[in-house]
Amino acid sequence: MRLFDPFDLVRPAFEAIDILVESQIVIGLRLTGMAGFWPMAKGETARMVNEKLQAGMDMGHAMLNAGMAGATPSQMAMAAMAPVRRKTKSNAKRLQRKVSGL
Repeated sequence: MRLFDPFDLVRPAFEAIDILVESQIVIGLRLTGMAGFWPMAKGETARMVNEKLQAGMDMGHAMLNAGMAGATPSQMAMAAMAPVRRKTKSNAKRLQRKVSGL
């Protein structure tokens, strides 16, 4: 049995903050693109909706798998946030690249 680690409560909070920041970047860039301030891919709005549905399913699946494997609540929260974080991180990088031209 593992001893209680107080950072178990903090790790999911910091992960959620990272997701929040990246999500706001993605939302801002997509809204700016929809307003016509820079060219946006044609399928970006459809992609936006489809990603949310897929991320929700992936999140539930990851949390269920972690729980079935005997994970702690903190580990389950981290597992649930992992697919969402991967998506927000990749979207932020992809959309920023379009803006900066890099």
